Amino acid sequence: MNKKQFFNGVSNGKKDIIQEIIDLLDKKSIEYCIIGGLAVNAYVEPVVSLDLDIVVIMDGIDKLMESAKGKFKIEKFPHSINLNSKDSDIRIQIQTDKRYQEFIKRALQKEVMGYKMRVASLEDVLTGKIWAYSDKKRRGSKRQKDLADILRIIESYPKLKSKVPKSIPLQT
Repeated sequence: MNKKQFFNGVSNGKKDIIQEIIDLLDKKSIEYCIIGGLAVNAYVEPVVSLDLDIVVIMDGIDKLMESAKGKFKIEKFPHSINLNSKDSDIRIQIQTDKRYQEFIKRALQKEVMGYKMRVASLEDVLTGKIWAYSDKKRRGSKRQKDLADILRIIESYPKLKSKVPKSIPLQT
């Protein structure tokens, strides 16, 4: 069993939704990068996450939504657009917070769980995790996962510890 097969098995995938969204972005020439837990997996020992967090270039969002119609259930929120499919438990979240747009310029082609995709730079992934953890409106369980991801990064890349605000409790 390869990484993709494992990941699709864990996500109850009847279809390879991650490959489908990557192919859609590539086919439409829409600039993007992966952030969140799967992006962390590109740099440190992977853990399973059913969330695929993506930043899409602002002028490509409408093109992506048009192409996603009929393939995904689309839900719009103040800072994100969620795509879901009955064919997988993967939750795709398009991040529309403008702070993340700069991440696209610095993204790198990486392999994550068997998928080749554009991933935010390590420093940008850490920054995104710091922003997420610092958002007091997020559920406590999500913030704890963000903290664990921050710790995973700085344990593997200790030089980045200085980028983490003192208000974030680091117990390494």
